[in-house]
Amino acid sequence: MLNGKNDCQLNRGGRTIDYTLLFCDRKTLEIAVCPDSSVVVKAPFDTGLELIENKVAKRARWIVRQMNYFGQFNPKTPVRCYVTGETHLYLGRQYRLKIMQGSENSVRLTHGYFFVTTREAPSPEMARTLLEAWYLEKAREQFSKSLDRCWLKLKDYAIVRPHVSIRRMQKRWGSLSEQGTMTLNRELIRAPRECIDYVVTHELCHLICQDHSPEFYTLLESVIPGWEKVKHRLEVSMV
Repeated sequence: MLNGKNDCQLNRGGRTIDYTLLFCDRKTLEIAVCPDSSVVVKAPFDTGLELIENKVAKRARWIVRQMNYFGQFNPKTPVRCYVTGETHLYLGRQYRLKIMQGSENSVRLTHGYFFVTTREAPSPEMARTLLEAWYLEKAREQFSKSLDRCWLKLKDYAIVRPHVSIRRMQKRWGSLSEQGTMTLNRELIRAPRECIDYVVTHELCHLICQDHSPEFYTLLESVIPGWEKVKHRLEVSMV
């Protein structure tokens, strides 16, 4: 007899769906696809395994669609070499990199160029260190402004404004913890402002609708009409 937390599988249409089965004190069965494409099924304590498998099988097409949806959030920014002449993104625009030696370490963005100055002999490693520090500073500034803008659209809901954390993530643009911390991918600072706002709003909507139910997308559409186009721009602009 299964109980507690169990790792399960369903083979459907040539694809294997791995999911975590949790038995808990609830009245209905819930199937959720998380942002990392993991699948969690919560079921009442007395639910039979056959019934659970049938429910998962019936929702298999929806589960796969959700997994594919999250897969499209994987950052696609190509690896950079940090050499003069290379282009780098900031808020959706391309800027050419120019590295030079000078009296101080600095990064300036002007006239379509990233001017990176180093006290030591210029090197890709030093240019990367300076530019990444500059990006992080700008990310703190721009993400805070984005949260201010997006929060106003949802201020009428009884939700608590989240704390924002910034770090590099491999598979997601953003996430929301159970404690209410919104984590944003550092790479987002390279995307257009409307795309940053989309990711922030997407995560804010999870404070109201935890899963990607029809209610979630109805809410998202009400806040960002035509959000699919913005999401597509995010993916295209970061290639």
